[in-house]
Amino acid sequence: MLNDPEFLDRLSSEIVGRRRELELLAAALGTNRHVLFEGPPGTGKSTILRALADTAGSGLVFVEGNAELTPARLAGQFDPSRVMAEGYSPHVFVDGPLVEALRNGSLLYVEELNRVPEETINLLITVMSEGELTLPRLGRTRAAEGFRFVAAMNPFDNIGTARVSSAIYDRMSRISLDYQSFEEEREIVRLRVEPHEPHEAREQTDASETLLHRAVAVARATRRHPDLRVGSSVRGAIDLVEVAMRLAAIRSTAVDDPSVGLDAAMVAISGRIRLHEGTDRTPEAVVAELWKLIVSAEEPTSAAHDQGKAPAPEGATAALR
Repeated sequence: MLNDPEFLDRLSSEIVGRRRELELLAAALGTNRHVLFEGPPGTGKSTILRALADTAGSGLVFVEGNAELTPARLAGQFDPSRVMAEGYSPHVFVDGPLVEALRNGSLLYVEELNRVPEETINLLITVMSEGELTLPRLGRTRAAEGFRFVAAMNPFDNIGTARVSSAIYDRMSRISLDYQSFEEEREIVRLRVEPHEPHEAREQTDASETLLHRAVAVARATRRHPDLRVGSSVRGAIDLVEVAMRLAAIRSTAVDDPSVGLDAAMVAISGRIRLHEGTDRTPEAVVAELWKLIVSAEEPTSAAHDQGKAPAPEGATAALR
């Protein structure tokens, strides 16, 4: 099924762009490989896998990777109170996400793999190599048909992370994800903020291509600003538009009023960016600079009006590519 063109067409209809990455994922999983997604936050790693599981009708076991994910929390453990009464019997074992996915033939998805302790990751080596897990007193659990391990990580985040060993890389197929194009990110924002109720809010969003354009442009511009080591993902643009819509209603003004957009950008973007060490600037100053650049560079043309779109800000050309 995973390699069926019709399946990929259905899956592609659930995702904005990413056709190549979807094909790579389907090919890897279809040949019984385990997969590692690498990319910055907000590039759709979780969205892609959830859509694949839904479209394929397969189970998905989600695990948030962090320093608290011990081997017992990942694999499962015997219920202490029942062990006292009944002893170490398989029926008193409480399945963790790993054993659950193995038994049911589900996709096991671990986010932030490089935040998981090494002793926990080591459990997965045999699982990937042999398709089984052996635990003391429980015995061997074989992977049911359909089990795959998929992990995701942000290789650019060095805080609270550890280096993933070559033993893990050697057992996984790697798919790299980067930020999408300006047009694709704008479509993502439009789909996420398009209201269903009330009718007045729908009209307001439909009339605000300018706000959508500015939101995506400023989020993308943060990724190239020389004072920033970490920029905003598309989530910042989504929040900016939603906050601006609500703020405009509170102030009884237009959603594309520059002052509304600037205040919304402060709320949505300033907390998502990280400055280089040693700079004396503030996140708010950088956001204000970028917003002013994008708004001031707008020069409406007849062609832009004919298409019903805001023109691309020339000062942010690099960020739009």
